[in-house]
Amino acid sequence: SGVGLSLKTVPLGREAAQLTIGLGIGLRFTAATLIATLLLTPAMLVSTAYVIAYTMAAAFIFRPLAGVNHTTAFFATAAGGVADMALIARERGGDAAAVGIVHALRVSMTVAIVPILVVSFGEQGTVPDHLVGKGPGSLWLVPAFAAAAVLTKLLKKTKLPNPWLVGPMLLGILLGATGLLSTSVPPLAIIAAQILLGSWLGSQFRRELLLTLPRVAMAGIVVSLFMICAAFFGAIVLAASTTLSLATAFLALAPAAVTEMAITAKAMHLDPEIVTG
Repeated sequence: SGVGLSLKTVPLGREAAQLTIGLGIGLRFTAATLIATLLLTPAMLVSTAYVIAYTMAAAFIFRPLAGVNHTTAFFATAAGGVADMALIARERGGDAAAVGIVHALRVSMTVAIVPILVVSFGEQGTVPDHLVGKGPGSLWLVPAFAAAAVLTKLLKKTKLPNPWLVGPMLLGILLGATGLLSTSVPPLAIIAAQILLGSWLGSQFRRELLLTLPRVAMAGIVVSLFMICAAFFGAIVLAASTTLSLATAFLALAPAAVTEMAITAKAMHLDPEIVTG
C-alpha cells in the first residue's frame, strides 16, 4: 500500500487469525498455569497502570510534535485497539485519521523491533510446547473452533474489547484448564494466522495518508520509539520484582497487540499465557 498499489486482504482473515491464536493460547492453560497466572494479578495491575502512565506521557510528547489537539494526542497514543480509539476520538472532536496513522506505526514498529530484540538478546525459555494437534484429541478441535466462532458472535454484542481474540481464548482456557481438551492448535494453523495478521497490518498503511499528514507520521515514529523504550525499562523493574524473565516482561509491557507478542513468546518458549494476561 505504501507505493500506491490498491491491496485487498482475505475477507475476515484478521478475525480468523485472531480466533485461531486465541484458541491456541487458551488451550495452553492447564490448572497449574492458570493458578500461576492468577498469582501474578498484583503485578499485572501495577503493569497496567504503568502502561497507562507511559502512554499518557507519550501523548504530552506527541501533541506539540504533531500539532494536534489534546483529544487526538490522547487517543493516538492510548493502549487500545486502533478502530476503537479512532472511533472514540472522532466522537470527541479528534482527528480519526491521525489516530489511525499513529496506531498503525506504533504496532508495526513494535512488531518489527521488539521480537528481533527478544530473539537476538533474550534467553530462550524452558516452557515446553504442549501436545501438538495429533491423535484423538485433535479431532475435537473442529467443534472447538465452531464453538469459539459462536461465542465470538455473542460477545460482539457486548462492549468486550477484541472479542475475536478474547472469546476463543476464554473458551480455550475453559477446555484446557479443566482437562476437557488436551491438545493444541497445529503449528501450520498458527503460521497461517501469522501470515493473515501480517498482511492485514501491512495493508493498513495508505500512502495518501502518510503524505497528507507527514508531521503526524514523524511524530508517531518518535512516540512509538519512546513507548518501546518505556516498556523496556518497565520490564527491567517487573522482572526484578517477580519471577518473570526480562524477555517475558518486555513482551508483556510492549505497546503492541497481544496476539503478536504472545506469538513471539511461544516461539521463544517463554510464557505466552503470562504475556496474554
